Amino acid sequence: MRFSLAITLLLLVSCGTTRSPEQSRRASPEIETFGSGETLHYLVLGDSTAVGEGGAYANGIAVMTARHLAAGRQVIVKNLGVSGAQVTDVLREQLPRIDGFVPDVVLLAAGANDVTHLTTAGSVKRDLRQIVEALVSINRDVRIVMTGAPDMSTPPRIPWLLRRLAGWRTNALNRVFREQAERYGLTFAPIAEQTGPLFETDKTLFSSDEFHPNDRGYATWIPVISRALDRALARGSS
Repeated sequence: MRFSLAITLLLLVSCGTTRSPEQSRRASPEIETFGSGETLHYLVLGDSTAVGEGGAYANGIAVMTARHLAAGRQVIVKNLGVSGAQVTDVLREQLPRIDGFVPDVVLLAAGANDVTHLTTAGSVKRDLRQIVEALVSINRDVRIVMTGAPDMSTPPRIPWLLRRLAGWRTNALNRVFREQAERYGLTFAPIAEQTGPLFETDKTLFSSDEFHPNDRGYATWIPVISRALDRALARGSS
């Protein structure tokens, strides 16, 4: 049964039924500066959630977490996120665009498209390992926060017959993110676990495309990610 549902989900993705993240390549300001004081270089990598698809960019996770980090600091944020990206796209397309930027802290906001595209856990694990190794090669003291996938059983755009599978896939891939975070001493921001129930019960947190969060939806993620960033930086200073 699970196999037949997986084939159905793959066909839906291939035919465009659930391809909302890929339908627009939202551009974001690649480098912005917030606050003043000691400089912190902040790199954002990932998918449509990294560029705030579904809401105003200024209210999305990149800008709002940068503003959080800018309390008492100057934060220079470089956002390389691209709508539709899977973890492998972060590795192959976004990392080469770092172009000499040396991050102190990195937010990797990816996973949703790996859920809907049925990326294997093994592939995600291999790509995450290479991403971490590449970032550490740039700065051996870099602090990395990973969100994993949001709860992909909750978007109204996902056909209801496939929501159980989408939830199972979310949990399976997020276990990979958690395991890799523990293995490499990174920080996991559990947005699916901590905000999934809100999205399940309140569909007004989704944008008009019924796939991405709107401003209110992203606002539920921001405290979870901000706390994870604080933990990552505290770990770095200990």
